[in-house]
Amino acid sequence: MSGNSNEITVIGAGLAGAEAAWQAAERGVKVKLIEMKPKKYTPAHHNANFAELVCSNSLRSDDTSNAVGLLKEELRMMNSLIMEAAEATRVAAGSALAVDRVKFSQYITDKIKNHQNIEIIEAEADKIDTESGNITIVATGPLTSDVLAEYIRNDLGFENLYFHDAAAPIVDASSINMDIAFYASRYGKGDADYINCPMNEEQYNRFYEALISAEEAPLKEFDREYQSSPKVFEGCMPVEVMAKRGRDTLLFGPLKPVGLENPITGENYHAVVQLRRENNDGTMFNIVGFQTHLTFSEQKRVFSLIPGLENAVFLRYGVMHRNTYLNSPGLLTPYYSLTNNRNIYFAGQITGVEGYVESASSGFVAGICAAARAREIDEPLFPKTTVIGALAHFVSEGTPLSRDFQPMNANFGIIEPLDKKVKGGKKFRNAEIARRSIETIQNLYVDTK
Repeated sequence: MSGNSNEITVIGAGLAGAEAAWQAAERGVKVKLIEMKPKKYTPAHHNANFAELVCSNSLRSDDTSNAVGLLKEELRMMNSLIMEAAEATRVAAGSALAVDRVKFSQYITDKIKNHQNIEIIEAEADKIDTESGNITIVATGPLTSDVLAEYIRNDLGFENLYFHDAAAPIVDASSINMDIAFYASRYGKGDADYINCPMNEEQYNRFYEALISAEEAPLKEFDREYQSSPKVFEGCMPVEVMAKRGRDTLLFGPLKPVGLENPITGENYHAVVQLRRENNDGTMFNIVGFQTHLTFSEQKRVFSLIPGLENAVFLRYGVMHRNTYLNSPGLLTPYYSLTNNRNIYFAGQITGVEGYVESASSGFVAGICAAARAREIDEPLFPKTTVIGALAHFVSEGTPLSRDFQPMNANFGIIEPLDKKVKGGKKFRNAEIARRSIETIQNLYVDTK
């Protein structure tokens, strides 16, 4: 059953909320956009404008051989407000798309406030209308206010609403040096599903010293209480914290070498780093037990000291900070609506997408799907051959071999694999994926007005 009026409510005016409101309004749907700024700010936000960029002014690579670059191109092709604003306010940044943060937010705010179909309500939302049949998009981000987060957890019954983000890095499988690394199972039990990166004592000592002296990401005030929680540290202890307990601690934990030998040479090792499949296609592997609070640059430097990962491409860096997101697989559809209430949508980082462009993408999909529902027409389903669709399906399905759902950036590992082999290696394969995606978007009918 569709909503009972040609109107939707959007809660939150970050990148996802602004994009969702704009897409719905452009399709003739009346939108009430509820935003608690400037009456109330999260600890990370300081600007009263919409779509405030907090961590960086970069929207990352503009090259379509990169998944986020391809995602931006898909959004440009379908008239994304966020991409329009980015192009209008971009600054020189080589092959990356970077923007003037103030002008970027101001551009979006002006467009939203001047749209005839959008009404701005400055208030803190404390609940969601689930009874009337009205359509709502919740786009409140990873720093959802405490009162609304508690409502989502308790009143909606989402016990799997997470308040932390403890994830190990994920690397592109094709970038692992298999001349050094090898597949094996511990004690030869079960299938050889893990990739093992071996270390001798000298290599381990070099890695250990780099790890314990590496720079950690600075704690923001809203992270401090969370970081000091014993539950967080004991349940998802950062690898660098574990290492500082003693030189041999890791050898009895995530780098335990016992039971692992090279299946070809029979060699045993001083330490072994294991990587586990992140998806069925084996294009992504996570570094087991490597939750971390190191800066991204330090993760790249230190983890590249692991034999076999010297040229690793990191699809997602490890993180350890406060965050709020749904355990979305099974809760959300590929349209970003709830499976048990199709009139309620979620968008942005609260769904488990990670990154500015990815948040905008989820808002784009939620906005046009909610508008379609309000207009009582079919919601468009984006296929997995596009980055937009792959993200939507990742959120609704997760990755089958992962034990826990974790937020994810756009990457080629979640896109539907090609049905043919491409000669020339990863560069040519990614180019073919990009060509297929762009062709799909060109041929995909999405009602724009």
